[in-house]
Amino acid sequence: MTLVLGGTATAVAAATRDVVQQNGILPQEVVEVLRLKVPAADREAWLEAERQSWEPWLRSRSGFLERRIYWDADSEEGVLLIHWASRRQWQDIAAAEVERVQERFDQLARQGTGRGDPQPFPLLFSGELIPQ
Repeated sequence: MTLVLGGTATAVAAATRDVVQQNGILPQEVVEVLRLKVPAADREAWLEAERQSWEPWLRSRSGFLERRIYWDADSEEGVLLIHWASRRQWQDIAAAEVERVQERFDQLARQGTGRGDPQPFPLLFSGELIPQ
């Protein structure tokens, strides 16, 4: 896999952990894992759509720690690892809110690729990992 773009939210992570410790809550951190089909020709359009939609939204979410974005040139797939302070904070996000951001992402992706595909970068896998 080739690293294309990575972003950390060290200050947010530290602040979240401080609040958690002050309140005596010890949640289990979780990493959301997403794989998308991202053709080489559309890689920059994908990254720009991510920057303009998911990135600002994620930064506004309680419990969001960091997001790392990777691209595999061989399989032409994007991999996103989104770190959350707890599974509960991640799962408590309303589906309608996620759908709204997804619609914005898809709109930006269609503009960037110049194609009218309903989902220019289809989701291939969605899962979660628990850091050990």
